[in-house]
This record gives sequence, C-alpha cells and structure tokens, in this order.
Amino acid sequence: MSLTPDDEIRSRAEFVVFVQKLRQDFERQGDAWENNTLGDFLEALAAWVDDSPGWYQNFGEELPAGGDWTFIARALQAATVYE
Repeated sequence: MSLTPDDEIRSRAEFVVFVQKLRQDFERQGDAWENNTLGDFLEALAAWVDDSPGWYQNFGEELPAGGDWTFIARALQAATVYE
C-alpha cells in the first residue's frame, strides 16, 4: 500500500483509515517491507521526513507549510503507551 503524489489525506478520520490499512498491509506482507522492524521503520521515518522537501520537489510540489508536526509527534509518542 502506498500513497501516490496526488493522494491527499484531508481529515483525521481519513488518516485513521490510512494507518489501519498500513497495519493490515504489514500483517499481510510485512516480511516484504524493507523496514519491517520497529527500529528500522522509525529510522526510515525520520530519514524520509528529513528528506521530504526533495521528495516533493521531485514531483513538482512544495512541502505543505501547514503540516501539524506536533500532532504527528504526539501521536507517535502516545502509541508507545496507549491501549
């Protein structure tokens, strides 16, 4: 499962569905993921976020200025303890 450059997630509900589908994809074919351990996944996440302006530039777009980085960070942190 992957997002194309034209895909957009416009709401919290759509983000929840995306994360659920990502988890389902991992359950079905996680062995095929290049970053199939939590450590590798988090390392790749940090690297991609760091390089993301280049990704957007490659597709002729600009990194969205209005991203809520604090929300994403809180969500990732909360997932370490939330049941």
